[in-house]
Amino acid sequence: MRRFSIILVSGILVSVMTLSLNGCTFVFQKGRRHDADKIKKLKTEFAKLQDELSELERAKAELERRLRQEISDKEVSVDMRDRGLVITFVAEVLFDSGKSKLRSEALNRLDKVATVLQSTVRDLDVGIEGHTDNVPIKYSKWPSNWELSSARALSVLHYLVEEHGLNPKRLSATGYGEYQPVASNDTPQGRQQNRRVEIVILPKVDKKPGAAGSPNLK
Repeated sequence: MRRFSIILVSGILVSVMTLSLNGCTFVFQKGRRHDADKIKKLKTEFAKLQDELSELERAKAELERRLRQEISDKEVSVDMRDRGLVITFVAEVLFDSGKSKLRSEALNRLDKVATVLQSTVRDLDVGIEGHTDNVPIKYSKWPSNWELSSARALSVLHYLVEEHGLNPKRLSATGYGEYQPVASNDTPQGRQQNRRVEIVILPKVDKKPGAAGSPNLK
């Protein structure tokens, strides 16, 4: 959404342009000559951000088409969030209980995601996040859910790199264990929702510490 307005401040005509996109609002004011370069730079950064968010929208549509059956079966979800485009796999779709080795049945699902990562959003970075429920590990080699969630995220990362040739510089893997639940752990259904792997496609935003007006996506 874009809004343009002209206001009169202390007898001086000032042009104000306000742009809103995906929850972020940017205001540019043109009144003093020495601000021109700053305004131009901000406009360029905002235009770049628009392009990258458009890439994410195209990727979302492509993933929804490729994963139509998995989404219908509630094995996978694809959601646009403040931090980027998030592809969430129910852990049981990818792994056996307490294991970090990818199930053979899971590979074709990851193949569909990899195809989009290598085409529609080939220039964007990708974060892979492992999550568990809060049930302590008893009969497994893992000391805690942290290690299990980290190992699962790394398994997905290695598959994307080794089998699909994704540039390792684009990828990161993080294990959150039980500490970022999306549902209550008091029910079997809630615990199943918390056991998940999220692949997050991140928009490239130039974040410079202390830079006024820099776009900020959470």
